[in-house]
Amino acid sequence: MKNILVIGAAGQIGSELVPELRRRGYMTVAAGSGRTPLTAALSEGGPTAVVNLLDADGLRRTVEHYAIDTIFNMAAILSAVGESKPMTAWNIGVNGVIGLLELARDKNLSVFTPSSIGVFGPETPHDPTPQDTVCRPRTMYGITKVAGELLSDYYRAKYGVDARSVRYPGLISHVTPPGGGTTDYAVDIYWKAVEHGRYASPLAEGTRLPMMFMADALRAAIELMEADASRLRHFNSFNVGAMSFAPEDVAASIRRRMPGFELTYEVNPLLQGIAESWPDALDDTTAREEWDWKPRRNDGRHARGDLRKARRKVRAQLSGLMNRKPAFIANAGFLA
Repeated sequence: MKNILVIGAAGQIGSELVPELRRRGYMTVAAGSGRTPLTAALSEGGPTAVVNLLDADGLRRTVEHYAIDTIFNMAAILSAVGESKPMTAWNIGVNGVIGLLELARDKNLSVFTPSSIGVFGPETPHDPTPQDTVCRPRTMYGITKVAGELLSDYYRAKYGVDARSVRYPGLISHVTPPGGGTTDYAVDIYWKAVEHGRYASPLAEGTRLPMMFMADALRAAIELMEADASRLRHFNSFNVGAMSFAPEDVAASIRRRMPGFELTYEVNPLLQGIAESWPDALDDTTAREEWDWKPRRNDGRHARGDLRKARRKVRAQLSGLMNRKPAFIANAGFLA
């Protein structure tokens, strides 16, 4: 892995993955679709490109121009948005992935396309969810992720394509706004706490879901792609865990710093239904055994500084330094 293309570089994961790869010394091309502008940090920190995952010829030209050997495909339509745009979700999550795998087959590329806890469904054991288990999702997002896992393993078995992935839990970050995922409340609640002192949760009390800070999510992707293939048996896709919590757990942690914080519930039936079909916690023993996965940010000791930085950022934006709603609260630890 030397020359890397990150597709979806303007998104939640891609916007932080690109700087991390560059920090580690990899030549990394930040590729956006053109609909969402790349941040200054991405465009000024290294090469950039406009790439549509569904444009096979354009993607090939970019790969050849930069002598790319590895692609991180972060293009996706998330769970809630996918229910309102199912064909768009299918095109990106299935047609885009198979086209990318065809290019990888032809150009001898390594490919990382993240999967998700969205692959699981009501029939799956929930606490903890095993590595190898029933995958019968009830959302288009989940269906595309199952298809992506199977396609990636098919291309590895039949054509020798080096395709790997992890099943991400909900991700907590601060660089880009939430993109329509079921677990987005875990970030939005911190912003609302600072801005209004209260939050109406779209998920019901007791809805416990697995979550992860973005720093660990980036490590998981990079470390899996750096791992010795001879140690791996699963490839697509590995459970990776860090922590699990429910809305009231986040509220309790906020009240340690803001005693007057108020949590109410305005349950969104769509999001609640999706959440109830997903795991409470993940068994990531296989990832730990096959490529030494271990989360680093799984308690409040790692998050107190991020919460302080986030508060300063939000206060500055609220004071009128920015005229738009800011990106959301930072990697603020729910246990801080």
